Amino acid sequence: MKKSIFGAKSFATSLALLMASAGGMGALAQAAQAESLGDAIAMAYAQNPTLLRARAQQRAADEGYVQARSYLGPSLNAGASTDYADHSDGLGNRSYTGLSLSATQTLFASGGLTASLAASKATVMSGQQSLRSTEQGVLLDVISVYTAVQRDQQALKISQDNYDILKQQLDQTQAQFDAGQLTRTDVAQSQARLAASAASLASAQAQLDTDRATYVAIVGQAPVALDPVPDLPGLPTDLNAALDSAQKNNPDMQAAMYAEQSAADRVRAARSVFGPTIGLSAQSGYTAPTNHLGTLSDNESTSLTARLSIPLFSAGLNGSQVRQAKENLAAQTAGVELTRRSVVSTVSQAWSQMLAARSAVTSNEEGVKAAQIAADGVKTEQQVGLRTNIEVLNAEQDLKSAQLSLIESQRNAYVAGSQLLAVTGALDPKAFAPDVQTYDPQANFDKVKNKGWSPLEPVARLLDGLASGM
Repeated sequence: MKKSIFGAKSFATSLALLMASAGGMGALAQAAQAESLGDAIAMAYAQNPTLLRARAQQRAADEGYVQARSYLGPSLNAGASTDYADHSDGLGNRSYTGLSLSATQTLFASGGLTASLAASKATVMSGQQSLRSTEQGVLLDVISVYTAVQRDQQALKISQDNYDILKQQLDQTQAQFDAGQLTRTDVAQSQARLAASAASLASAQAQLDTDRATYVAIVGQAPVALDPVPDLPGLPTDLNAALDSAQKNNPDMQAAMYAEQSAADRVRAARSVFGPTIGLSAQSGYTAPTNHLGTLSDNESTSLTARLSIPLFSAGLNGSQVRQAKENLAAQTAGVELTRRSVVSTVSQAWSQMLAARSAVTSNEEGVKAAQIAADGVKTEQQVGLRTNIEVLNAEQDLKSAQLSLIESQRNAYVAGSQLLAVTGALDPKAFAPDVQTYDPQANFDKVKNKGWSPLEPVARLLDGLASGM
């Protein structure tokens, strides 16, 4: 059994790194190795508790198929009993012990056995697709928090640079005021802008600390030095291609269709109770005085019975179960359409957001260039008396806003592209971390699905399948 990453030692290490980063321990940050998005995805894919729980739940769901298949095989039971009377029989015996061995085998259930088995298999397949959806969601969370931390680190640097510039500007303004070149109003303006920058710097640090904590929860360790994100692989070339891919590969869509198939099989299973059931049973028993066990006795018996059972009246139970199964099928059919519409909507939104963010990136890059030129120009012109102090402060504020808008739009474009990959079912961990060992839920199903097999099972499957057409 693998040890959880949130054991005492691992958690303490992550917490120490997080506190060190928040406290500004530069030496530790420089000593740490850079971490890539692929590293973060590989770690989360292997150890994220949300994924570990979902995988365990799917393995538990696999056993539902084994349990449904067990009804196609025989059941064997052994029994023993002892009775005591306060008076003896004619032979002086007061206690008798009985031993029994019985076996039962259902051969035909009007298709109910095979229908239930098919429903269980469809449920397993639906669960596997739901697990894929969970994996896509966790990977998307990793990308989102990874890019958020990167954005926050850049925003903190921008805020720190802005603070340093404004501090220098205040010092220059104070010196010019002391020399009688500027007024107290100019000094107050610089002080106000510096105070606002300090508040902004504190807010940027708090946002970074918050996203670092989220990173620890999702990935399993604190981020220190993050590499630039790679290009997103396999993005659709146009909206129609994205919609087609989502219709075929979206895991939620696939899960809904398998759930609908399972519900249809359960309708057939519910209807089967109105038909006959054929089975065999065999029983062997032995009874003897307790104090003479093991001796031959006339109280030995063996029987073989063929049973035919046809339900005549169930006080409405069977009909109610059929109606219930039909309504469940209707709900699952509506669920398929609901999921389809949701997928189409999500694809369209992600596509639009990605295009809008890309356009914003281009515009903001131009804005940063222009703001930088303007800030440098205003500073130069202020030195020769052509610009006022407030104009310099405004130019610096415009530059900072443009820089923050750029890094925000860059992250938005990347996250929107990742969402598009996720909704089309193409967010593959191996595309980011080629060496990651992917989890295959089918491997566990193949491992357990034939447990408990018996030689009579193929016979029962063949006979019962005649009624269900399976």
